Amino acid sequence: MALFGKKNKKEVTSCCCGGNCDVESMVKAEVAKSQGAGVKILGSGCAKCNQLEEATKAALEQLGMDTTIEHITDFARIASYGVMTTPALVIDGKVVSYGKVLKTEEVVKILQKVRG
Repeated sequence: MALFGKKNKKEVTSCCCGGNCDVESMVKAEVAKSQGAGVKILGSGCAKCNQLEEATKAALEQLGMDTTIEHITDFARIASYGVMTTPALVIDGKVVSYGKVLKTEEVVKILQKVRG
């Protein structure tokens, strides 16, 4: 019977997007992720991402930290952090928040905890 025959299985890759990304772009994303400590906002550039960026800027100013903020909108780079829900906040290469807009006070607490 055809109903009980073997199904054609698609090859599954370890890529975050089911194999739709090319290897070169994923390698570049991994390298970019591992380079340099700093503060990064991951997101498409929507209103929530921009709110998180503003709260992070305010928190850095409040703590007297002179750190530039990089806003990453490239999906391959975002996925290389393991983030599927934006906006996300990355401090010194570590994802510390994702999927919500943090208030300035929350970012201050996270920065103090991560950077001491």
